[in-house]
Amino acid sequence: MENPSKITVAIHAIENEIEIKAIRAQGSGGQNVNKVSSAIHLRFHIGASSLPEIYKERLLKLNDQRITREGVVVIKAQQYRSQEKNREEALRRLYELIGRVTELHPNRKPTQPTRSSQKKRLDSKTQRGQIKIMRKKFLSEQVS
Repeated sequence: MENPSKITVAIHAIENEIEIKAIRAQGSGGQNVNKVSSAIHLRFHIGASSLPEIYKERLLKLNDQRITREGVVVIKAQQYRSQEKNREEALRRLYELIGRVTELHPNRKPTQPTRSSQKKRLDSKTQRGQIKIMRKKFLSEQVS
């Protein structure tokens, strides 16, 4: 298992590889939206980053609409009126995305069904078969 401190070091090392640009927010909001560039447009190129290769591969394999075909993560944050809050939100989303691929899922160990569960299964099949046999017409009924 990887050391979690290595992962946080890797995430903090990419901060200088993130391109952040302030843009005007879309949508309603009155005059403030038209004159203040409070939305944040974040771009992070996966291939050119200093992330370990395994994380780069996992990121590129993700089926996420924020990752372009060229391997660039594009995040637009415009929820808040403050540029700083939107910047924090965009970074949080990027770190969450990277954090998703850094998690190690434990390998599943397949188990055998228990003897009692096998017996229950076979008993229920036998019982169901008996019910179906009881529905059949007997030969003596068909002749008359």
